Amino acid sequence: MVKSPKKKQSPRFTAASADRHVLYQLAVQNVEAEIDFVDETYKDLRGTHATSLREDFCGTGNTCCEWVKRRQTNTAAGLDLDQPTLDWGLAHNLSMLTPEQASRVSLINRDVLSPGDCTGFDAILAMNFSYWIFKTRQSLLAYFKSIHESLNQGGILFLDFYGGYESCQELREERNVEDDLFTYIWDQASFNPITHEMTCNIDFEFNDGSKLKKAFTYHWRLWSLPEIRELLLEAGFARSTVYWEGDDEDDIDDEGNMAGNGIFEPAEAGEPCATFICYIVAER
Repeated sequence: MVKSPKKKQSPRFTAASADRHVLYQLAVQNVEAEIDFVDETYKDLRGTHATSLREDFCGTGNTCCEWVKRRQTNTAAGLDLDQPTLDWGLAHNLSMLTPEQASRVSLINRDVLSPGDCTGFDAILAMNFSYWIFKTRQSLLAYFKSIHESLNQGGILFLDFYGGYESCQELREERNVEDDLFTYIWDQASFNPITHEMTCNIDFEFNDGSKLKKAFTYHWRLWSLPEIRELLLEAGFARSTVYWEGDDEDDIDDEGNMAGNGIFEPAEAGEPCATFICYIVAER
């Protein structure tokens, strides 16, 4: 699923020279908009700003870094099992912070199912559909229960989600990034309608004709919104709310489909789109 990133300045890329983490952060992540949503939604629901945030499946810790830049009271912890990716984040993302800001970020090699003492947070995030790595009801429920125990009283879990009738198809979706600097390709390579297990890849193509295939590969279960919300309630959350994206009436494709406007509002009904991205907000 393609997210629309914020424009940034970047050098020319080729398959031989490009760093896949740089490409991912440019093409997939929009941490500024993501943290805007988390910050504003928490304030709307709780009447005060969150200060402590945990980013599960944090990868390079890009979101953690954006969080601590917002206010001097903010602290962040990122959990991930891939130490080389954490090391990359330390070298390339935390290094761009001031020493004071960096002191408020911890990137930890730890299983999100066993967070240990990494608890007591106002907000926990599991973004980019990372929690779909849990393919059974039992394992996803265990994860949600672990998060419930890791949040402060009144804490909030933020998830993103994608769906629509194209989400269960085998297809490739392309988008130019950085004014045609390179092409991002989302490849839904396989889907099993019996188990809802799917394999997705991210490929990149460059203006010199070179390609970086399977820069990232994901083996997931395609969950439904009702399943996720039911499991959250079973895990002990008081309520969950879907935040649905509005339409941009000035951005319509050749088939008459409107693009999203980047504004997510609470909703109990949505359009049967070919593809959509939304947020799920679960309150402890």
